[in-house]
Amino acid sequence: MTETIQSRIDRVARASGVIFAAGTDYPARSRVPPHSHDRHQLMHAISGVLRVSTVAGHWIVPPEHAVWIPAGSEHSVGTLAPVRMRSLYLRPDAMPGAPAEPRVLGMTPLVRALVVEAVAIAESGETGPRADRLADFLLHELPRLPEQPLALPLPGTRSLLRLCQQFLAAPDARAPLDDWATRAGMSRRSLTRHFRAETGLPVEQWRQQACVFAALPRLVAGERVTAVALDLGYDSPAAFTTMFRRMLGRTPRDYQRTTAT
Repeated sequence: MTETIQSRIDRVARASGVIFAAGTDYPARSRVPPHSHDRHQLMHAISGVLRVSTVAGHWIVPPEHAVWIPAGSEHSVGTLAPVRMRSLYLRPDAMPGAPAEPRVLGMTPLVRALVVEAVAIAESGETGPRADRLADFLLHELPRLPEQPLALPLPGTRSLLRLCQQFLAAPDARAPLDDWATRAGMSRRSLTRHFRAETGLPVEQWRQQACVFAALPRLVAGERVTAVALDLGYDSPAAFTTMFRRMLGRTPRDYQRTTAT
């Protein structure tokens, strides 16, 4: 990563076209501090896993996915392993009705190829009809990308937020919910009610998604499914596989075969 974040922000701000495309390769354990752009951003990791954070929550972005960041949304980016990222920055007036909140999108092979080519064209300095047609095609295809359940919204209540942050630092699928209620100073019923009201998710579903967040970078890096499952507190690899398939529609090993670097 040779370009500073301020340099990238300045380049995006100076861009005149409908779409500005750029690539960045991040080393392991990189962190891009909070910042924002005056354009919508589509962030796609062609290898590795990105973690994007805002005040509202976290989004995990594995290969075959992208994250949508609306114009003006402050966000930070982190990596555990090396990541090759390709981004599109879109002028807001070019996509009326674009999502107003961050979200993870499933990338189709077509859009993935278009994004990679858009970055290659930008880096070569090519302009003209071909670049314009590619931008038009992207604007047609991007709204068709499906949203994926890889968001982890955070609650606003301080005690609940602290529980979530502690869980993200050390996920444990076996953590007793009654213990969470005690630490939050609430009854179990109050905890579940407040948590769902503030995040939109049942607390157990939130914790399962947090475990997937923790697992994805390790699976992409090639770690054994058994080791990942046991580290996350699952009683067996089978229990972890059942949860993983329910969320992502495939087993951890199937996921590894298609995305491991």
